Amino acid sequence: MPDRPVVMATRRLPDRVEAIFGREFQFVPNRSDRPFDQAEMARALQAADGLVPCVADRLPAALFSAGPIRTKILANFGVGVNHIDVGGAHRRGVVVTNTPGVLTECTADLTLLLILMVMRGAGRAERRLRSGRWSGWAPMDQLGVSVSGKTLGIVGFGRIGRAVATRAAQGFGMRVLFWTPRPPDPATYQETGAAPRANLSELLAESDVVSLHCPGTSSTHHLINGSRLRTMRPGAFLINTARGSVVDEAALVSALRENHLAGAGLDVYEQEPNLTPGLLELDNVVLLPHVGSATIETREAMGMKAVENVRAFFRGDPVPDPV
Repeated sequence: MPDRPVVMATRRLPDRVEAIFGREFQFVPNRSDRPFDQAEMARALQAADGLVPCVADRLPAALFSAGPIRTKILANFGVGVNHIDVGGAHRRGVVVTNTPGVLTECTADLTLLLILMVMRGAGRAERRLRSGRWSGWAPMDQLGVSVSGKTLGIVGFGRIGRAVATRAAQGFGMRVLFWTPRPPDPATYQETGAAPRANLSELLAESDVVSLHCPGTSSTHHLINGSRLRTMRPGAFLINTARGSVVDEAALVSALRENHLAGAGLDVYEQEPNLTPGLLELDNVVLLPHVGSATIETREAMGMKAVENVRAFFRGDPVPDPV
């Protein structure tokens, strides 16, 4: 049908998702899977009725204030929307949606993977083996620290934070603490085995490993800065699967170089895909390329969320996941 809305994706999507978009809309895929630059993004906003961007795209205020915009819905492929000037979109009458609820389990799994890798020194050990520098077993070789019995501090206690708490407490016998800026409802955390702390400093000082699960907003920018890193226990570990902007990475590099922290596990970065100088040279850091949601099942579920939001919008129904 020629009058079907034009829906454009900024990156390749799972095959099933693209097939559905193709049946129901005039779908414009990105076969090259090359990221849009800002000029291409501006042209997309002028050409498409609906746009499916992802968390690696940038849609700043300037894109919404310059020239005509045809796009009426941004169905973001991801939960975080800090890459979109949501206020600017709304002022131009553009609806913004995201994909909550389908990334919880896989991101929680990856958090535990990073905790295990960095505390047990698995990343360092694997690199040593691959490089041919391992000469065989020795009693004092490649020592890490036990995970069981340690205290895990969780910053932010939404779906993912609660899922991490349950895994850590029930699966690994960890003592779990959490801090969230809003007073928590006991019904949301008692079954996880986690205990609240009144402030972030208290949580940092008590924890052997701190895991971040807060959104990337102006209020959380560099929430973990040099001062708060010094509040952490000497020999503690930091895990970030939330947003790179939450951590002052230059301060983190310093804390690791000075051996105040024993290690870090990161899946997100301040200037993705670029890394803060010094991170790659540190042997006590596990670095993953933003793969928290990278399972076949999860990426397809995220795509179906985008489909449902676009479908509802063009039917004239309320979108399921407004931002």
